Amino acid sequence: MSTRIFGSGIRRREDPRLITGTATYTDDLTLPRMVHAAMLRSPHAHARITSIDTSNAAAAAGVVAVYTHADTVGALQPTPCAWLLPDSDLKVATYHGLAKDVVRYVGDLVAVLVAEDRYAAEDALELIEVDYEPLPAVIDPEQAAKDGAPQLHDEIPRNQAFHWTVAGGDIDAAFEQAEVVVSDRIIQQRLIPNAMETRAALASYTTATGELTLWNTTQNPHIVRFLMSGVCGLGEDKIRVVAPEVGGGFGSKLAVYPADFVTVFCSMRLGRPVKWTETRSENYQATTHGRDHVQQVELAAKKDGTITGLRCTVYAGMGAYLSTAAPGIPTILHGLMLSGPYTLPAVKEDVYGTYTNGTPVDAYRGAGRPEATFMLERMMDLLAAELEMDPVDVRKKNLIPKFDDGHEVITTLSYDSGDYPAALDKVLAHADYAGLRATQAKGPINGTYLGLGLANYVEMCGLGPSQVAGAIGFQGGLWESAIVRFHPSGKVHVFIGASPHGQGEETTFAQIVSSELGVDPNDVKVFHGDTDMTPMGWGTYGSRTTAVGGAALALTARKIRDKAKVIAAHLLEAAVEDMDYEDGKFFVKGAPDQHKTITDIALMANVAWNMPEGVEAGLEASTFYDPPNFTFPFGTHLAVVEVEAETGVVTLTRYIALDDCGPQINPVIVEGQVHGGVVQGIGQALWEEAVYDEGGQLVTGSMLDYALPRADMLPDIEVLSTVTPSPHHPIGVKGVGEAGTIGSTVAVYNAVIDALRPLGVTSIRMPLTPERVWQAIQQAKG
Repeated sequence: MSTRIFGSGIRRREDPRLITGTATYTDDLTLPRMVHAAMLRSPHAHARITSIDTSNAAAAAGVVAVYTHADTVGALQPTPCAWLLPDSDLKVATYHGLAKDVVRYVGDLVAVLVAEDRYAAEDALELIEVDYEPLPAVIDPEQAAKDGAPQLHDEIPRNQAFHWTVAGGDIDAAFEQAEVVVSDRIIQQRLIPNAMETRAALASYTTATGELTLWNTTQNPHIVRFLMSGVCGLGEDKIRVVAPEVGGGFGSKLAVYPADFVTVFCSMRLGRPVKWTETRSENYQATTHGRDHVQQVELAAKKDGTITGLRCTVYAGMGAYLSTAAPGIPTILHGLMLSGPYTLPAVKEDVYGTYTNGTPVDAYRGAGRPEATFMLERMMDLLAAELEMDPVDVRKKNLIPKFDDGHEVITTLSYDSGDYPAALDKVLAHADYAGLRATQAKGPINGTYLGLGLANYVEMCGLGPSQVAGAIGFQGGLWESAIVRFHPSGKVHVFIGASPHGQGEETTFAQIVSSELGVDPNDVKVFHGDTDMTPMGWGTYGSRTTAVGGAALALTARKIRDKAKVIAAHLLEAAVEDMDYEDGKFFVKGAPDQHKTITDIALMANVAWNMPEGVEAGLEASTFYDPPNFTFPFGTHLAVVEVEAETGVVTLTRYIALDDCGPQINPVIVEGQVHGGVVQGIGQALWEEAVYDEGGQLVTGSMLDYALPRADMLPDIEVLSTVTPSPHHPIGVKGVGEAGTIGSTVAVYNAVIDALRPLGVTSIRMPLTPERVWQAIQQAKG
């Protein structure tokens, strides 16, 4: 493979339309006869609906229709959960599109109103009269599992959605023989994804043909089509789903939502296009949240720092209903990663998924792996403190040595490749770790304490293979597809099943084709996000678009190259085995001046004037790639903070992120992905939290109350890398979209606790706001 373009930091071709405001999002679309939907949502976290009166709203000016649950009976099936976790006593509560009898979180859908314009819809919505009988609510996932807690669903005792266990080795012996045990109670607070674009749907149903087109803010148009077929009763062949420009997702646009199905229902009932766009308040209330774990963790070790066992109990808040992928996030994507980059002889984790009166929880950037990394890296620091060792020394004691082709860990996963010691050493050298520790040893300056926080991580991404998906209860495949088509002029169209929404694959996929076939990347156009135009694909999440879809594309390009070589041999009157290829030129070995370019071959293949016998016309190929294993990127992050003891203010002064995602197709895009992920992880550590009061009201229901990181709060992020190719991947890549988030939260947290250790502080609940830090210092003083 040529490296002429692969590895080049060419500019993202997506950027001009994005930064000039000419990109088209779902809310930008307008169709003839289009009407607008507004959703009435519950103001109560838990209440019985005693009556609904829609008559005044229906009579309002401009109103076309008002619907409640009763109108959807027989027309809409319940919103599905698509990860049916086996061996977990899974109990999936029925999730109606519009609430039936009982609402279970603030934001639960109660009714939908359709009007000629959005203003009329929003105004008339206030005329719907609903009487509620409030019921007790529970928000804390651990409290929800206790006897006597308010019950969300009568058929699900103690609100337990599932109980899942991962175990390996002899965990009892590990703790019985331990020379030291450290433990901690960790709260992974709820987070709100905060994509720049809120969710939207535009449904256009044609009564005459029974066909539906849905423009939707989704990460997975093909999955939406698949699930829409079951919920709305339409054949997949009658449904077209288009994901236009999508303004960020971070996992929140992975799920399918009741509002999308309700919008389609309205269009089918009215025979007119119906558009619904979420307000920011709705987004905070009803678009999925992330994290929400209560973790009790214990680590067993020897006095020399060798870890021998990890034991955990996790209560994972699921919210009021199980969202699309929710059961897999705190289990498969979390529990299987508890070994991290370390040799861990024994592990046992019990995960209790509990229903609570909060917004449903699903994937949020990292999705289970940040929570696992946090537990493990927090324990490493606590062990180091207990043994009075440097945190680096404890980690080095336990790191898995370099391996190139497979390493099985105690949770049964087989990592593909890794060099964890090299990553750690490179970060330490770059940071001058020894110098930072020497500065710290001099003590605080004017009441400001210096702290260093480390995090080593391994993540599981490139989600597949499909056999594994079936075994773990995922209700779909995990392969990806690609079609490469050459036009007579040599221009290339690429059609992919995955649906990028900011990751840059329009650029990087053109680079893959360019490198494999020698065409100018500007001559490659990548099509995605339209189920009528693209081959089937299973979605963009889990850092899998390049890791799986990119593999499909590379293999497809190689099929093109193989066919082109046969045609070139025929045109040059040479044997195929005597042909060679380099940078888009096919030539006879030893005679590079006798050659045909890929453009020459594309023209001949399309006009078919002089083709080899038995070779079809055209220059086009497709591949459905089902990966043989996950990919396992890894890295080391280091945070440096200063903490003012008098005020509790934390200042992040340096952040170093080393991430190994294998060969980098475009280093500039990789750096951008790392920057974004790191900032989101820092946000969790220092500022972000979705807060509910005891009655289940979302207190942080707007950007005035939910603190997001800003550029002026952050230092320059120093991005490093090592390159460890995946042995089973056609181009060796591993994925990088979530890497920054996985290491950053715990790195910053460890740095703050490291700074405050001289003051006796060992634990603070996130986010580490000045108030919480100051309170922890006062409590430590006694």
